[in-house]
Amino acid sequence: MADITSWLKKNLSSFEPDEFLALNATRHLGKSEQVKLFSPEIEKMRTAEGRWYEAIVYEMFLKMALESDEIKALALKGVDVPHGCRQRIKLGQNGLFYSRCGDITVRGNGQDLAEFDLLFIDQNNHIGFAEVVTSASDMKEFEQEISYKRTLLGYLFDQKEVTFLLISSFDVTNYIVGRRIVRTPRTLNIQTASCEEIKSKITHQKKGHLQIRPPKHEKFILARDIPLCHPFDYERFHEYEKTKVFSWISSGNVKGDRPEPGDDTGKLVKKILYGALYPSAIRSLCKNHEFIIRGERIGYEDIMNRYSKAVLATDLPGFDPIIYLRNRRKQEYLKMVQNGDGNFKFERYTPPRVGFFLWLESLQPVLGARITTGLLDAFSQNGSA
Repeated sequence: MADITSWLKKNLSSFEPDEFLALNATRHLGKSEQVKLFSPEIEKMRTAEGRWYEAIVYEMFLKMALESDEIKALALKGVDVPHGCRQRIKLGQNGLFYSRCGDITVRGNGQDLAEFDLLFIDQNNHIGFAEVVTSASDMKEFEQEISYKRTLLGYLFDQKEVTFLLISSFDVTNYIVGRRIVRTPRTLNIQTASCEEIKSKITHQKKGHLQIRPPKHEKFILARDIPLCHPFDYERFHEYEKTKVFSWISSGNVKGDRPEPGDDTGKLVKKILYGALYPSAIRSLCKNHEFIIRGERIGYEDIMNRYSKAVLATDLPGFDPIIYLRNRRKQEYLKMVQNGDGNFKFERYTPPRVGFFLWLESLQPVLGARITTGLLDAFSQNGSA
């Protein structure tokens, strides 16, 4: 039997959302989001539009799953997920979970490693996933994200290949990264009408129509009930990768090759948290690196007054250094990334409602000036390695 991508290629003409699907998809939006869908404020409208389009695609696949043998099972999401199945984040969670709004995630020690717009099982009992895009922004990061998700699912379900569907409201092949993604094996791009075209089929007044939930059917399952071939302990994987780095630093061979990721652990771990810094380490750090937050350069005294904790981490696979600063007045961390000069600039906030925040909160000071300097010298863009 042909695989699902072959079947979808033959049935691309059926992937045009009609008025009913477009309207029914609004059931996944809150009342405020439904209003924003028609807002004159572009940024708010685009955000609501993205959630709505994702819901439209989900509604299309609910319908397709009932009509085709190519999809053996489809994971429910959004408002179709019972509230009792949406688990609050906490440390130690590993595997498939639902967020508070019904999004499908894979968590590792409580943090979201990946989120999936659609998760399905084909007729060969292979897991596949889909991502839904309405904008070409951040396509480079998107490419890396898809590669990680493929690797993650391949490991969790013991699959050499993972089918990926890229569903878009615009032509992704107009972009170099889009063309590269579409050319990867077992990938199919499904392009529908634009959001503007779909929205033109409905009016603000029609939103209140009777909304229909999917029927109870054996094909509609909960993502958390899909058995993993490789259950995992993400914190243990993380500690293994961290120990390898410390061993490499203590060996004094930092000018040699950086530690190679483990066969299994390296497939999942994408960031190493080395620990919080003692004041001596922060002072040493400030002597050699500037900290810039929204154009303001801050020094050691500023950091000690404004922030209660500094955590050192590196992104993988490039070992790019990161400093997370814990705000004293708000429940948030500031992510500081290294620029081309080796200094640290503010990139984004880490809010308290995500699992990664809980992990950062759990870290205690363990890094002194010497080991901190060793780590940064090894990995910094202007360091010795």
